[in-house]
Amino acid sequence: MRRQPVVENRRTRKARAGVLCAGIAVEDYIFRVDRFPTPDTKTVIEDFVVTGGGCAANAAIAVARLGGRARFAGPLGDDPISDRILAGMASAGVDIDRIERVAGGVASVSGIFIDPAGERLLATRREQGLRAARASDPTALLHDMSVVLADNHFPEFVLPICAAARGCLLPVVLDFDRAVAAGDLLLALATHPIFSAEALCGTSGIERLDAALASVAALSSGGFLAVTDGANGAYWRRGAASRHSPAFAVKVVDTLAAGDVFHGAFALALAEGQPERRAFRFASAAAALKCTQFGGIAGAPDRASVEKLLRVA
Repeated sequence: MRRQPVVENRRTRKARAGVLCAGIAVEDYIFRVDRFPTPDTKTVIEDFVVTGGGCAANAAIAVARLGGRARFAGPLGDDPISDRILAGMASAGVDIDRIERVAGGVASVSGIFIDPAGERLLATRREQGLRAARASDPTALLHDMSVVLADNHFPEFVLPICAAARGCLLPVVLDFDRAVAAGDLLLALATHPIFSAEALCGTSGIERLDAALASVAALSSGGFLAVTDGANGAYWRRGAASRHSPAFAVKVVDTLAAGDVFHGAFALALAEGQPERRAFRFASAAAALKCTQFGGIAGAPDRASVEKLLRVA
């Protein structure tokens, strides 16, 4: 009897899609204030939340909130802060079974003030003792994952993971929120490098984003390059063609973690087989909705909210 071909639909594709998020995890103390504090003055705190943070950890929570399967890989300590970070990811549905915990290590903590315009003032106590950590089995981390998303805060940790992903022919989305030098190994491994505007300008030495993209494109091996620029939207290029994905018009309450939500949503869309143009629009919608909610990654949207915005916008 002749076997009938299997036809994939969006539901089965979503059920299979998994994103490995590799990099940094932080604990955020977030304060909503009527104005930023200045020396020798007092500012009233209107709201306050403690939540997880960090590029890769936030992206993993965003993926899970959007209905994807998310796994986090990154170095954490054996301190109470690391315990709370992991508990938060687990409660959000993120797979944390393969975390690398460092004896005597201490996770980062950030204090963040959010003003009425949604802008932020941030101070961070850096992690201690985590820089030497390495993934014990990078290839095992990739099991049943469709895409790898990494940040460049722990390059020595994520490099072997990204290399293993490329060896398995998986897409590698790189969140560059720090400038890099020519010859950067992570940039060479990324199939989908996405820079913040500040990081791209710092990398290229060029202020105009379209020209900066063209300059850095020569350093990237994947043929794709992008930059996010907040309310101005995102710009991306495939080969020589440049495109702009405008930001969605929303009432901004809190921009914290919007970029991380963007990266997580984009990676998930790629994992589901969406073309880059649609993946960018999906990510832009998710990031916009995040900006309407106070609380950093605690305000990440669910799938139904993103799809509703895409229908009505």
